[in-house]
This record gives sequence, C-alpha cells and structure tokens, in this order.
Amino acid sequence: MRVLIGGGGTGGHVFPAIAIADALKAMVPEVDLLFVGAKGKLEMDRVPKAGYSIEGLWISGFHRSWRWSNLLFPLKLGFSLWKAAGILRRFRPDVVVGVGGYASGPVLYLAARQGIPTLIQEQNSFPGITNRLLAKRVNRICVAYPDMERYFPSSKLKLTGNPVRDLIRSSQANRLEALRYFGLDEKRKTIFVFGGSLGAGSFNVAMSKQLNLLESHPEVQVLWQTGKLYWETYAQLPVVRHPRVKALAFVDRMDLAYAAADVVVSRAGALSVSELAVAGKAVVFIPSPNVAEDHQTKNAKALVDRHAALMLPDADTEENILRVPLELLADEDALRKLEQNIRSLAKPRAAEDLAKEIVQLASAGK
Repeated sequence: MRVLIGGGGTGGHVFPAIAIADALKAMVPEVDLLFVGAKGKLEMDRVPKAGYSIEGLWISGFHRSWRWSNLLFPLKLGFSLWKAAGILRRFRPDVVVGVGGYASGPVLYLAARQGIPTLIQEQNSFPGITNRLLAKRVNRICVAYPDMERYFPSSKLKLTGNPVRDLIRSSQANRLEALRYFGLDEKRKTIFVFGGSLGAGSFNVAMSKQLNLLESHPEVQVLWQTGKLYWETYAQLPVVRHPRVKALAFVDRMDLAYAAADVVVSRAGALSVSELAVAGKAVVFIPSPNVAEDHQTKNAKALVDRHAALMLPDADTEENILRVPLELLADEDALRKLEQNIRSLAKPRAAEDLAKEIVQLASAGK
C-alpha cells in the first residue's frame, strides 16, 4: 500500500500528519509513505527527522491584503501543480491524504481528478480555505469537531478527532512526580500558562504585571512558558524570579506540565485543544487574534458551548490571565465539571481511527 500525505506549514498540520503516518506504519508495516510539503516550511525539517521521505513544492498562500508576493501566486500554483503531477505519476499512491496547508491543495486536487482515493483531515472547528475548496472532490473528510455539516457534505464526514502525540495520550505521569520535575511545591495549586511552543506576547506582557496578584494568593504557584523568542526579554523581571513562579523558555515535558497543572491557560490551536481534552484539564482559552479567519476562537467556542472550557478575549489578557484561573481554583465544583466535560470530548485513538479510514479507502480503490 502506497500513501501520500500532503500539507503542512504549521505544527498544527505537521504533527498530526506524522502521527497518522506512525499509526499507518503500526497497522500496515509494509506501507510505503511519502510526504509532500511546502519548501521552506516546518515539514521540510520535521518529517525527515521523524523518519519519512518528503518532497517540497514551491507554494504559498494568496494574501487578502495587497502584497507584491501575490503576483507570484499564479506562477507558484502552476509550478506546484506540474511538480505534484510528476510526484503522483512516479509514486502511484493508493490513497492521498491532505492535512491542510497550501501544499495539500495541488496533490489532493490532481489525485481526485485522476480518481485516486482522497481523504482530508481537518483539525479545526472552522476549516481552512484549501479544505473547503476541495471538499466536494475528495472521498472522505475526517474532522475533530461535531456539527461540521455546515462546511462539508455530511455523507463524507467522519468524526475521528485530532491525533495526539503518544507523550500525552500514553502518559502515566502523576501529579507528585510532575511537581518534583519542575521544582514546584506539592502543597500548592498550580496554574500552567502556556502560549504555544514559540510563546505568546500578550501572555508574557500580562504575566510580567501579576506580582501583586501573586502576593495576595500564597496558596498558588505558576508554571509559565515564555517561549524561546521572549525569554531574554523577560528572564530578569521580578515576577520571573518570584519563588512561586517557575518560568521556562520551553517546556520539554508537556505530559508532566499537564499532570502538574490544576488549571491551564492556553491558546486554542487545534493540537492544544485536543491534548488538553485527552489530559482532562480545566482550561481557560485565550485564542490568538492573529490567525486566519479567527479559527482559534471558533475552536475554543466549540468547547465553551459544551461547558468544557472557559474563554477570554486576547484584549482582556492583562487583566484576567491569572484572575480567572484563581476564581476557578476557588470553585471546586466548577473545576471538576470542566475536567469531566472536556475529557468526554477526547479522542485518544484518533490516529488509529484515521489510519483505518485510509486503509479502507485503499482497499476500496483496488
């Protein structure tokens, strides 16, 4: 069986793609896998490190606001379609999988036209434009949220969830072990503030101004990831040196960070949402205002509407980044209800379920 996986651009596309590949390898050890990504993007580094082959397309998006780079879009698209056609001809895939991002468009479009079975994996509650455009052409659309019929044909939909890395879904870490790993006090409640792997500027600005609030809550401690880009700016601030704050440029063990946390403050990227559901954590989402079509707000709202999370606008971060988690810690019933509700939405076997869908498509196409 030969499977081509196209897409990438961000970790939210790349890491689910690798998880799907890993699940396919475990299910069908002789499977032949090839990735297609965008030159210069994250996938061109991460996919080979995960042990898979990848080919790059010269492709990027079309910006809604005027930019000179938009003039190159037709040329890039034409060249990418030409190269994608060559890849399909050489590799002869039994199934083509698109995980979102610009690189998925050319390979999915051409594969569908050639009658090759195709599958989209949509991570967000509001689909990206590439997936929306291709929805009518592909055979299967695997989604992470219910009620996606408003965007996709219902006959093609399959609710599988988002693949979550094994570090999280297979974690056996307990709270005491996690607190000791980070040098935190086992007698205090812990708030984990996490703005993504690169950090979030508004989170860090807000945290730098929380010293007075921390002083008035001696029962609470904070684990705070600033992100590597921001570390030098914040490393010497008084709040970073506070005895009940553990600030790190990067958290290398997210499984332990989740285990240590009583409440998490997080952006609402698709992977973060899925990981927090699997971990069963009470969370205050502060969606990024700087993402396409405000999809993080839609991701968070899908959980808020099911009483599985709280949400704050980014504009209120400075005032509320610790105030709302502190209020939640003071309400044990509300905290437990959030934990229970978000855990009920978890799909820990999403990668295996996606792999099964791919195998079924391959079998049906032969």
